[in-house]
Amino acid sequence: MLDPDGDTHLYVQISEVIRSRIVQGGSPGDPVASEADIQREFGVARTTARRAIRVLRDEGLVHTVHGEGTFVGVHAAAPRLPRKTPLYQHIAAEIAKQISAGEFQPRRPIPGETTLIQQYDVARETVR
Repeated sequence: MLDPDGDTHLYVQISEVIRSRIVQGGSPGDPVASEADIQREFGVARTTARRAIRVLRDEGLVHTVHGEGTFVGVHAAAPRLPRKTPLYQHIAAEIAKQISAGEFQPRRPIPGETTLIQQYDVARETVR
């Protein structure tokens, strides 16, 4: 699918793939693949995934809401309801609930960043 030896940067190739997916079936407000999803699907670094999303954002095809993700369309036109609680607060509340319920043993570590990133499919910054 991608041509790493070609004369087009990988992030541009990835943005073209995502653009065609949006054009073929995306509606305003639909979520777009996260940076972590792009990394896994295309086997690229996080900076490459971030650049691919930036290309689409600069074109006005998508918008990003901090802590929630990237969505089709411009922010003002997207019919998506905002979350009542930011995602990072939701994750923290779930961990606190697990601690209160005794799911973690005393003096034992809670799940690390990598585990939480995979479990919630979010960016490292969200988990931090």
